[in-house]
Amino acid sequence: MTSDQLVAVPETALPILRGAVTGLPSYVPGRRSLGADIAALASNESHYEPLPAATAAVAEAAGRMNRYPDMAAVELRERLARHLGVTADEVAVGPGSVGVLQQIITGLCDAGDEVVFAWRSFEAYPILVELAGARPVRVPLDGAEGHDLDAMAAAVTGRTKVVLLCTPNNPTGVPIGHERLQAFLQAVPSSVLVVIDEAYVEYADAGSGPDSMALYRRYPNVCILRTFSKAYGLAGLRVGYAVAAPDIAEGLRRTALPFSVSALAQKAAIASLDAGEEMAERVFAVKQERARMAAELMVQGWTLQPSQGNFLWIRADAELLATLVDAFNAAGIMVRAYQGDGVRITVADPASNNRVLRLLGAHAA
Repeated sequence: MTSDQLVAVPETALPILRGAVTGLPSYVPGRRSLGADIAALASNESHYEPLPAATAAVAEAAGRMNRYPDMAAVELRERLARHLGVTADEVAVGPGSVGVLQQIITGLCDAGDEVVFAWRSFEAYPILVELAGARPVRVPLDGAEGHDLDAMAAAVTGRTKVVLLCTPNNPTGVPIGHERLQAFLQAVPSSVLVVIDEAYVEYADAGSGPDSMALYRRYPNVCILRTFSKAYGLAGLRVGYAVAAPDIAEGLRRTALPFSVSALAQKAAIASLDAGEEMAERVFAVKQERARMAAELMVQGWTLQPSQGNFLWIRADAELLATLVDAFNAAGIMVRAYQGDGVRITVADPASNNRVLRLLGAHAA
């Protein structure tokens, strides 16, 4: 092409983002703490410091952070396999469960395919689906703030590739019972991948939710999604994992961003699994505080569904929500507000929880 054949480009022309990107809703993270007097209860993080074994493992591994991590995360996958009673070929890891979820959607969905999930549920669901060019199918929660599995089964079509089930559900805390989930799996075509997202499973009371591993062993189209960000206290290191049929798990490993789980995260996750008893003690303390707070709030007059996560959910209309958010902000308590739906409050240490109880007691009906 000669110079006189060049097409003139307006000086104001700039690169243009894909329409799927410009139309995405922004993920709203929990706000960060800005001072010692601020109670950071917006992100469902563990209020405990990392497990000592995890801290020691990170310190030891830090001396080699000039080297790339093991991209296949073999040691971590083998440790998870022993922990869960599966093979390493059935395990895929990624940067938090949300990173693994992106691998799932990328690996299974073409443009125009559908992903069914409850709403309201984890905010990243529609974002990741739309980013992949797939279509999010939101199914409203039932009257008890849980998954309406009958409606979700009815929403499955020939274009459905994935169903996402968050149990206990974020932000409402309501789990899915085992028998209900088993009936759902019977009703859904085996060609649809059913992802059981158990980011908060460690906080759930025994028997409150499904035996996901038993369901996985019975239904090959089940994928279990978990994280080290919550109960294990590794939110800042970003490591999660999926358990799936070997062919699916291999596909998830193929779609992973290379070296996305750092060596520090891999070592910390292994050390955290080895310190499971200490983690369980911390979880027990959180569950006790959760029960104490729920009981007090109900005495105050608040209506709550029994939460099985490390958080409590208060349904609130726009007027009440605005009042509560202003009050929490003024009191230096950071909570997570969902416009038009309600407020989620992370269960933390007793002193922070008492601040929440005093504030809500002053605004009870």
